[in-house]
Amino acid sequence: MSDAREARLKKLSFRAWRRGFKEADIILGHFADERLGQMSDAELDIFEVLLEVPDHDLYGWIIERDQTPVEFDSGIMKQLNQFYKSAYKKIQP
Repeated sequence: MSDAREARLKKLSFRAWRRGFKEADIILGHFADERLGQMSDAELDIFEVLLEVPDHDLYGWIIERDQTPVEFDSGIMKQLNQFYKSAYKKIQP
């Protein structure tokens, strides 16, 4: 892995874990830890754009409380939806 890619992954992971909205931090941080290393540069670009979205909007899309706008509806967004659903099932009694 190149130094530039490694630095980018660390930056994205840091941003995913420290958004300031605890629920989003937990989902995005764990998602980043699990998936960033396997993403293509194009997928990282999409994830980076999603990290620019206001917390409450992005969280609403992740938990599917709100419909994801067309311009943000991507494979990465769908992966986040699935990740949330599978993580939520793990904590259910």
